[in-house]
Amino acid sequence: MIVLTIDQRHSRSSEDKVAELIDRANSTVSHIRPFQRTAGDEVQAVLDNSLEAVRLAVMLAASGDWSVGLGYGSVEEPLPSETRAGRGLAFEYAREAVERAKHSSGHLAVAGATGESERLEVELQLLSNIVAKRRSTAWEAGTLLDQGYTQAEAAEKLGISQQAVSSRVAAALWFECQRLMEHAATALDEELKKLEKE
Repeated sequence: MIVLTIDQRHSRSSEDKVAELIDRANSTVSHIRPFQRTAGDEVQAVLDNSLEAVRLAVMLAASGDWSVGLGYGSVEEPLPSETRAGRGLAFEYAREAVERAKHSSGHLAVAGATGESERLEVELQLLSNIVAKRRSTAWEAGTLLDQGYTQAEAAEKLGISQQAVSSRVAAALWFECQRLMEHAATALDEELKKLEKE
């Protein structure tokens, strides 16, 4: 199981963004237990979709607003209906990870019951740092391509040339980041399968 623990950065000097995050995440990401405020400016959820967990962790960390801890491992079952009442190794790892994330590159850390957590952490930190540097123009072009538009269609929609679309996504390492997130999610799935067999 995967537990995400997410803590708002600079919460004392900025508005509370937790409610907005909870609404958005619960409506867009599949979960076993929903995103829920655990205490103060912290949010937690239980997920089983590795790709969604990886993507969300990277995007939130890259925004600069959140420190994200991804923990994976066993949970005590049956899970309680309240996310914040959950117990088990995945919750403990997520707690450990979010504390490290507050002082880590890319504001993201990974902890788990296998030796692959360190490699996963490095990959996701790298992704977070790359994504954080993207310009809004790259987001516009890349998001359209993710929605299934061709580069020519995206260019027409944005009122720019196809070459400009290509340049924007290339500069943002858009496709490379997508592939790395997919590979990281596959690796996380493999680790979870190993744990199930133990």
